[in-house]
Amino acid sequence: MGFEQWKDQISNFECIDVRHLQGNFFPGLQKRAGGLSKGSGLTIIQTFEPLPLYAPMEALGFEHFAKQVGADEFHIYFYRVQETETAEMAPFRPLALLNYPMIDERLGQIAVDFWDLTWNDQKRTLPYEMRLLLSLTNAVGAGRMRQATRELVKAYIHGLDSAALDDVFELLAWNQGIGYFSSEIGPSQLFQAYKLIKTREKSGKQCREIEQELMEKFGEKNPEVKVQ
Repeated sequence: MGFEQWKDQISNFECIDVRHLQGNFFPGLQKRAGGLSKGSGLTIIQTFEPLPLYAPMEALGFEHFAKQVGADEFHIYFYRVQETETAEMAPFRPLALLNYPMIDERLGQIAVDFWDLTWNDQKRTLPYEMRLLLSLTNAVGAGRMRQATRELVKAYIHGLDSAALDDVFELLAWNQGIGYFSSEIGPSQLFQAYKLIKTREKSGKQCREIEQELMEKFGEKNPEVKVQ
């Protein structure tokens, strides 16, 4: 539809000021947004433009329009154009970035802009799935298995062939060493997610079924994978 078609309705939107909320407020926002009917909306007030919100809200059927009304004040209007329930299947979004304003409001803006430049800028040369695999291996090298698991799940849901994951884990064994692989990588949620993909493919399950199981077992409900 576009903002011009629904801008006259924003005065009726429920307004949620998240500028001083601590932690990840998205689960509560998602629940409230999911309860709205088509043709209604929300206004979010934040100290920076919360770019990571847009994709999961779009998955729920919302359009958005952002307006900066002050040096550290953005109003983001979300209008529901269709009712969907697909947000649960949306790959992970970096909603933990929304924690940074707790430290410093300017840091929050810098963190979101840096994420947007790294992952969404059109000047990037490597395919998205390749960058996810690089991020996965860097995370393993830094001991961040939570991040590595999230990158694996995102890569598979974005269409990565599981044969590429075979190469990744072979290289992890080579570069990290058999001992580290056996004691740290093998028992991790990262490797369990990889095993699930391989065993389900071998049993003949379709990719969509595997993606759903990945999100159920290694999504935000998993305390070893979710971020706050």
